[in-house]
Amino acid sequence: MIAQTERLELTGPAGRIQLLRNAPEGASRGVAVIAHPHPLFGGTMDNKVVQTLARAFVQCGWTALRFNFRGVGASQGSYDEGRGEAEDFLAVVRELASEGPLALAGFSFGAYVTAQSLQSLWGSRDVRAVVLVGTAASRFPVPALPAEAHERTLVIHGEADDTVALSSVFEWARPQSLPVTVVPGVEHFFHGQLPLLKNLVVRHLRAQE
Repeated sequence: MIAQTERLELTGPAGRIQLLRNAPEGASRGVAVIAHPHPLFGGTMDNKVVQTLARAFVQCGWTALRFNFRGVGASQGSYDEGRGEAEDFLAVVRELASEGPLALAGFSFGAYVTAQSLQSLWGSRDVRAVVLVGTAASRFPVPALPAEAHERTLVIHGEADDTVALSSVFEWARPQSLPVTVVPGVEHFFHGQLPLLKNLVVRHLRAQE
């Protein structure tokens, strides 16, 4: 766990949403909302990649919000194939990040939900940074990102990902001319390479400052 973790709850479209909030030392640059992997395959807000993303954002001065999708942990409701989960994501933004700079991040299924949420938020909110890790492009219809968001977006994928083939991410990114950062030899959950993942995210966030 990250130091200074605050447990929260809010009422979302399907009922209670369980959250964790981590604040940086000093003034916050804004709020980063981070989405976890697939609810039906053990994905929760305590996932190691999600925790790594939260640590990276906090290190760079952001307040990090992680939450359990509907039907996970103490969050009410049931799995909704990404549609309701995007509603959950937007509810978290609306209730706990309604003003100021915003950052969006997600891992695997969470990256799919984050991309959907970005479509809804872009143009109405000051989205400073987007981070998509292990984007589940082979399993879900991940939408194209707004062209103006590309320079603020970091897409990271493991070369040896056996859950989401790297080729499927290239097929999604290629029509958009969206760069993909490939980590050689790494599989879906970045085992043994979480420090490298964190450093890549920190480097991206600092470049956006």
